[in-house]
Amino acid sequence: MLSKSERWVFSVFRQFLMAPGEMLCFNRPNVTRHRTAFRQMADKGFLVKEKFSGGYSLTQAGFAAMKSCK
Repeated sequence: MLSKSERWVFSVFRQFLMAPGEMLCFNRPNVTRHRTAFRQMADKGFLVKEKFSGGYSLTQAGFAAMKSCK
């Protein structure tokens, strides 16, 4: 089960029609507000933290989870 913050992260990826491996940059306030969600999603293998500040990419597993999350 996904938390409200994890669903929010997926909604942003969905809004920008992101595919696996495409980097999306989140602003600092959102990264700070949802830092637990970003960490948990990376631990679950749904996201990859990029070197660019605030940058995250979906994995194949994350893309599938995002598509199944409404």
